[in-house]
Amino acid sequence: MTRKYEQRQRAEKVEETRRRIVEATVALHLDRGPAATSIAEVARRAGVQRRTVYNHFPNDASLFSACSAHWRARHPAPAPAAWPDLRDGLRELFAWYRETEPMTGNVLRDAELLPSLRGVIEPGLVAYLAVVRQALSRLSGGGRRVEVAVNVVTDLHVWRTLAALGDEQAAELAAELVEAARRGRPRRSARPGRP
Repeated sequence: MTRKYEQRQRAEKVEETRRRIVEATVALHLDRGPAATSIAEVARRAGVQRRTVYNHFPNDASLFSACSAHWRARHPAPAPAAWPDLRDGLRELFAWYRETEPMTGNVLRDAELLPSLRGVIEPGLVAYLAVVRQALSRLSGGGRRVEVAVNVVTDLHVWRTLAALGDEQAAELAAELVEAARRGRPRRSARPGRP
Protein backbone atom coordinates (compact mmCIF):
# COMPACT_ATOMS: atom_id res chain seq x y z
CA MET A 1 0.00 0.00 0.00
CA THR A 2 2.81 2.42 0.91
CA ARG A 3 4.61 1.66 -2.36
CA LYS A 4 1.52 2.51 -4.45
CA TYR A 5 1.09 5.75 -2.52
CA GLU A 6 4.74 6.68 -3.15
CA GLN A 7 4.42 5.83 -6.85
CA ARG A 8 1.33 8.00 -7.14
CA GLN A 9 3.08 10.89 -5.35
CA ARG A 10 6.09 10.53 -7.65
CA ALA A 11 3.86 10.49 -10.75
CA GLU A 12 2.06 13.62 -9.54
CA LYS A 13 5.38 15.36 -8.94
CA VAL A 14 6.62 14.40 -12.42
CA GLU A 15 3.40 15.69 -13.97
CA GLU A 16 3.62 18.94 -11.99
CA THR A 17 7.22 19.48 -13.16
CA ARG A 18 6.21 18.80 -16.75
CA ARG A 19 3.33 21.28 -16.46
CA ARG A 20 5.64 23.98 -15.06
CA ILE A 21 8.09 23.45 -17.93
CA VAL A 22 5.31 23.71 -20.53
CA GLU A 23 3.77 26.79 -18.92
CA ALA A 24 7.18 28.50 -18.68
CA THR A 25 7.86 27.72 -22.34
CA VAL A 26 4.45 28.98 -23.45
CA ALA A 27 5.01 32.24 -21.53
CA LEU A 28 8.39 32.73 -23.20
CA HIS A 29 6.99 31.90 -26.65
CA LEU A 30 4.25 34.43 -26.08
CA ASP A 31 6.70 37.09 -24.89
CA ARG A 32 9.68 36.50 -27.19
CA GLY A 33 8.77 33.82 -29.68
CA PRO A 34 10.06 30.26 -29.98
CA ALA A 35 13.24 31.24 -31.85
CA ALA A 36 14.35 33.54 -29.02
CA THR A 37 13.55 31.07 -26.23
CA SER A 38 16.45 29.12 -24.74
CA ILE A 39 16.24 25.93 -22.70
CA ALA A 40 18.24 27.68 -19.97
CA GLU A 41 15.56 30.38 -19.73
CA VAL A 42 12.78 27.75 -19.71
CA ALA A 43 14.53 25.91 -16.88
CA ARG A 44 15.04 29.11 -14.89
CA ARG A 45 11.37 30.11 -15.23
CA ALA A 46 10.13 26.62 -14.40
CA GLY A 47 12.44 26.38 -11.38
CA VAL A 48 14.23 23.27 -12.64
CA GLN A 49 17.62 22.30 -14.01
CA ARG A 50 18.26 22.23 -17.77
CA ARG A 51 18.71 18.46 -17.65
CA THR A 52 15.21 18.19 -16.13
CA VAL A 53 13.78 19.98 -19.17
CA TYR A 54 15.65 17.55 -21.45
CA ASN A 55 14.48 14.56 -19.37
CA HIS A 56 10.87 15.57 -20.03
CA PHE A 57 11.38 16.89 -23.57
CA PRO A 58 14.40 15.33 -25.29
CA ASN A 59 14.09 17.53 -28.38
CA ASP A 60 12.52 20.77 -29.59
CA ALA A 61 9.70 19.01 -31.43
CA SER A 62 8.48 17.27 -28.27
CA LEU A 63 8.51 20.55 -26.34
CA PHE A 64 6.79 22.43 -29.19
CA SER A 65 4.11 19.71 -29.40
CA ALA A 66 3.39 19.90 -25.68
CA CYS A 67 3.23 23.71 -25.81
CA SER A 68 0.93 23.63 -28.82
CA ALA A 69 -1.46 21.20 -27.10
CA HIS A 70 -1.43 23.33 -23.94
CA TRP A 71 -2.14 26.54 -25.89
CA ARG A 72 -4.92 24.98 -28.00
CA ALA A 73 -6.64 23.63 -24.90
CA ARG A 74 -6.76 27.14 -23.43
CA HIS A 75 -7.61 28.91 -26.69
CA PRO A 76 -9.84 26.60 -28.74
CA ALA A 77 -10.21 27.57 -32.37
CA PRO A 78 -13.68 28.17 -33.79
CA ALA A 79 -15.31 25.27 -35.62
CA PRO A 80 -15.72 26.08 -39.34
CA ALA A 81 -18.32 23.35 -39.79
CA ALA A 82 -20.70 25.29 -37.51
CA TRP A 83 -20.50 28.55 -39.50
CA PRO A 84 -23.81 29.40 -41.16
CA ASP A 85 -22.33 32.00 -43.52
CA LEU A 86 -19.23 33.89 -44.58
CA ARG A 87 -19.68 36.84 -42.22
CA ASP A 88 -20.20 34.68 -39.14
CA GLY A 89 -17.13 32.66 -40.02
CA LEU A 90 -14.99 35.74 -40.51
CA ARG A 91 -16.24 37.28 -37.25
CA GLU A 92 -15.37 34.13 -35.30
CA LEU A 93 -11.99 33.77 -36.99
CA PHE A 94 -11.14 37.43 -36.39
CA ALA A 95 -12.17 37.22 -32.73
CA TRP A 96 -9.91 34.18 -32.35
CA TYR A 97 -7.07 36.02 -34.10
CA ARG A 98 -7.55 38.92 -31.69
CA GLU A 99 -7.38 36.55 -28.70
CA THR A 100 -4.36 34.61 -29.95
CA GLU A 101 -2.52 37.16 -32.12
CA PRO A 102 0.70 37.54 -30.13
CA MET A 103 1.31 33.78 -29.98
CA THR A 104 0.01 33.04 -33.47
CA GLY A 105 2.18 35.81 -34.92
CA ASN A 106 5.29 34.64 -33.07
CA VAL A 107 4.77 31.02 -34.07
CA LEU A 108 4.11 31.76 -37.74
CA ARG A 109 7.13 34.07 -37.87
CA ASP A 110 9.50 31.65 -36.16
CA ALA A 111 8.34 28.59 -38.10
CA GLU A 112 10.33 30.02 -41.00
CA LEU A 113 13.48 29.71 -38.86
CA LEU A 114 12.84 26.48 -36.94
CA PRO A 115 12.14 23.29 -38.93
CA SER A 116 11.08 21.46 -35.74
CA LEU A 117 8.44 24.13 -35.08
CA ARG A 118 7.30 24.01 -38.69
CA GLY A 119 6.87 20.25 -38.29
CA VAL A 120 4.48 20.87 -35.39
CA ILE A 121 2.42 23.73 -36.85
CA GLU A 122 1.95 22.29 -40.35
CA PRO A 123 -0.38 19.51 -39.17
CA GLY A 124 -1.83 21.86 -36.51
CA LEU A 125 -2.31 25.57 -37.15
CA VAL A 126 -1.52 25.49 -40.88
CA ALA A 127 -3.89 22.56 -41.48
CA TYR A 128 -6.60 24.28 -39.41
CA LEU A 129 -6.31 27.46 -41.46
CA ALA A 130 -6.59 25.40 -44.65
CA VAL A 131 -9.89 23.95 -43.34
CA VAL A 132 -11.07 27.47 -42.44
CA ARG A 133 -10.27 28.72 -45.94
CA GLN A 134 -12.04 25.79 -47.59
CA ALA A 135 -15.14 26.36 -45.45
CA LEU A 136 -15.22 30.11 -46.16
CA SER A 137 -14.68 29.51 -49.89
CA ARG A 138 -17.52 27.00 -49.95
CA LEU A 139 -19.81 29.40 -48.05
CA SER A 140 -18.94 32.05 -50.65
CA GLY A 141 -19.77 29.98 -53.71
CA GLY A 142 -16.30 28.68 -54.52
CA GLY A 143 -14.21 29.30 -57.59
CA ARG A 144 -10.58 30.27 -57.97
CA ARG A 145 -11.12 34.01 -57.49
CA VAL A 146 -13.09 33.39 -54.30
CA GLU A 147 -10.40 31.02 -52.98
CA VAL A 148 -7.70 33.63 -53.60
CA ALA A 149 -9.78 36.38 -51.96
CA VAL A 150 -10.47 34.15 -48.93
CA ASN A 151 -6.74 33.37 -48.65
CA VAL A 152 -6.01 37.10 -48.62
CA VAL A 153 -8.61 38.17 -46.06
CA THR A 154 -7.78 35.30 -43.67
CA ASP A 155 -4.05 35.99 -43.66
CA LEU A 156 -2.93 37.08 -40.19
CA HIS A 157 -1.01 40.07 -41.56
CA VAL A 158 -4.06 41.29 -43.49
CA TRP A 159 -6.21 40.80 -40.39
CA ARG A 160 -3.78 42.98 -38.44
CA THR A 161 -4.53 45.80 -40.89
CA LEU A 162 -8.29 45.16 -40.84
CA ALA A 163 -8.30 44.89 -37.02
CA ALA A 164 -8.13 48.67 -36.69
CA LEU A 165 -11.80 48.65 -37.74
CA GLY A 166 -12.87 46.26 -34.98
CA ASP A 167 -13.88 42.66 -35.59
CA GLU A 168 -17.42 43.42 -36.79
CA GLN A 169 -16.42 45.99 -39.41
CA ALA A 170 -13.30 44.03 -40.36
CA ALA A 171 -15.43 40.95 -41.04
CA GLU A 172 -17.89 43.04 -43.06
CA LEU A 173 -15.15 44.56 -45.22
CA ALA A 174 -13.46 41.17 -45.69
CA ALA A 175 -16.80 39.61 -46.71
CA GLU A 176 -17.39 42.42 -49.19
CA LEU A 177 -13.97 41.80 -50.75
CA VAL A 178 -14.70 38.08 -51.11
CA GLU A 179 -18.14 38.80 -52.59
CA ALA A 180 -16.61 41.28 -55.04
CA ALA A 181 -14.18 38.58 -56.15
CA ARG A 182 -17.11 36.21 -56.72
CA ARG A 183 -19.06 38.77 -58.78
CA GLY A 184 -16.15 40.26 -60.69
CA ARG A 185 -14.90 39.16 -64.03
CA PRO A 186 -11.26 39.30 -64.95
CA ARG A 187 -10.50 42.05 -67.42
CA ARG A 188 -9.11 41.13 -70.78
CA SER A 189 -5.68 42.47 -71.30
CA ALA A 190 -5.30 44.79 -74.25
CA ARG A 191 -3.56 43.29 -77.23
CA PRO A 192 -0.52 45.06 -78.56
CA GLY A 193 -1.58 47.74 -80.98
CA ARG A 194 -5.17 47.86 -79.64
CA PRO A 195 -6.48 50.26 -77.01
